[in-house]
Amino acid sequence: MSRRLLTYICIDTSGSMRGEPIEAVNAGLQALMTSLRQNPYALESVHLNITTFDSQIKTVLPMTPLEQVVLPEIVCPESGATFLGGVLEEVAQAVQRDRIVGNANQKGDWRPMLIVLTDGKPTDLLVYSEVIPKIKQLGFGNIVACAAGPKADANYLKQLTDCVVSLDTMDANSFAKFFQWVSSTVTQTSISAGSPTQSITLPPPPDEINIVW
Repeated sequence: MSRRLLTYICIDTSGSMRGEPIEAVNAGLQALMTSLRQNPYALESVHLNITTFDSQIKTVLPMTPLEQVVLPEIVCPESGATFLGGVLEEVAQAVQRDRIVGNANQKGDWRPMLIVLTDGKPTDLLVYSEVIPKIKQLGFGNIVACAAGPKADANYLKQLTDCVVSLDTMDANSFAKFFQWVSSTVTQTSISAGSPTQSITLPPPPDEINIVW
C-alpha cells in the first residue's frame, strides 16, 4: 500500500457564513479538487477529510482517497456558534484513528496536514486552549489557518500555527484564490513527502491572501 498524505479540512459553518460566503467555499472546494486531481503526486497519496463546525461538529466527508472523493454541498444554519475547539478535538481523535504509523514491517503514512477556515473566533475558548497542545503533539507536517473577513480574529489562530493567512473579503474570488493556494500547498507537501530529502516549502500566496505575522 502506498503511503498516504492525510489532509483534514475544517470549515466554519456558523451563521455568519450563510449565503454568499458558503456558496463561495463550495465553489472553492470544487476548484481544489479539480486542481489536485491534475497532479500525479497528489492523486497517488492525498486522502481528504472535511469536517464542518458551528454549534455542531459534522464530518461531511470521512477520510477518502482523492480519486474517490464526491464533494458534499456544505450548508450553514441560520445561526450558530463557532466551536473551533470542538472541531479540533474531532480532528485529534480522527488522526489517532486514521493514521498508519510506521514500524519494522511497514512504512507509515506521511505527516498529516490540517487546513482550518473560519470567519470569527472560537466560542468554546476553554476547549480550544486545551486542545491546541494535543494537536501540536500529533506531528502535523503543515497546519494552515485562514481568517476570512473583517470579523475573523487571527490572534487565536496564531496559537494553533505559525502559518496563518487572512482574506479581506469573503467573496467568490477571494475563496477561489485561497483554495487554489491550498491546492498548491497540498501538492507541494505531497511532492515533498515523496522526496524525503526535500524540505517542505509553502508556495507564496497570491495578492488576495495576506500572511499574518
